[in-house]
Amino acid sequence: MNKHIKFILIVVGIALSFYGINMLIAIEASINIRSLDMQAQYNMNAYIIIGLGLASLLVSLMARKKV
Repeated sequence: MNKHIKFILIVVGIALSFYGINMLIAIEASINIRSLDMQAQYNMNAYIIIGLGLASLLVSLMARKKV
């Protein structure tokens, strides 16, 4: 695999993983009613993005060098 493609896959994998983790941590909706605090979050998109990032990292790391 070309070194440039491998480097791009590593960068994209790291970026997608960090973005997915950031989406996982961020709260989407919050309601405060006196002492009652409710928070709602839909994490499916975050899990998909983290999975794509890890898949990209695995493909770049499993690629063999041409000799």
